Order: sequence, then C-alpha cells, then structure tokens
Amino acid sequence: MKEISLKDAQVAIQDETLFFLYLYGTNCSVCHALLPQVEEVMKQYPEIKCGKLNVHEVPEAAGEFSVFTIPVLLLYVEGKETIREARFVNMDSFASSIERITTLIKG
Repeated sequence: MKEISLKDAQVAIQDETLFFLYLYGTNCSVCHALLPQVEEVMKQYPEIKCGKLNVHEVPEAAGEFSVFTIPVLLLYVEGKETIREARFVNMDSFASSIERITTLIKG
C-alpha cells in the first residue's frame, strides 16, 4: 500500500469512486501487525484505490479524519465515508463489508 500525503488523500476521496485509507502510527504494534492482513484483503479489489497515512508524521490528519485511536480503516464511496473500523479489527467482518459494497457498486 502506497504512502500518501494528506492532500492526496483529500483529492482521492473526492475524485475516486472507491477509496480506502489506512491511518496508522510509527510505533504502533497493532498498526504494523494489521497492515499485511488489510493489504491481503485489498489485493482482491483492484478497483479500490488505496493509500496509507502516518498520523504521527502528519498530525493534522488525525483532526481531518476524526481519529482518536489507531489504526483506522476508512472506505469512501463517492466521497462519503462508508466503512470505519478502528483499533482491533475483525478481518472477516471487514472483508465481508468490502465485498458487499463492491458488489453493490458493480451492480
């Protein structure tokens, strides 16, 4: 998953039909353990543009996305936040939510 800037995230949310953002921290063990699992799920959905953003390096991102704990997984559909998962994420539930949304979008 590619590291992006706050500006890139804001533009992608507005411009992309489906955009996934992974917010994490530098010394967050949960963040680093969860990322490979999230990347594995997202590989199945090439139509979803993805990015990750370190809230410790870009603290204004925490305010922009109302982040109080990390990691945070956000899925935007046509500019609207559709999925928000934080801290301890059930990957099966997350994967089925992504599947449901992409199925609805595809028609």
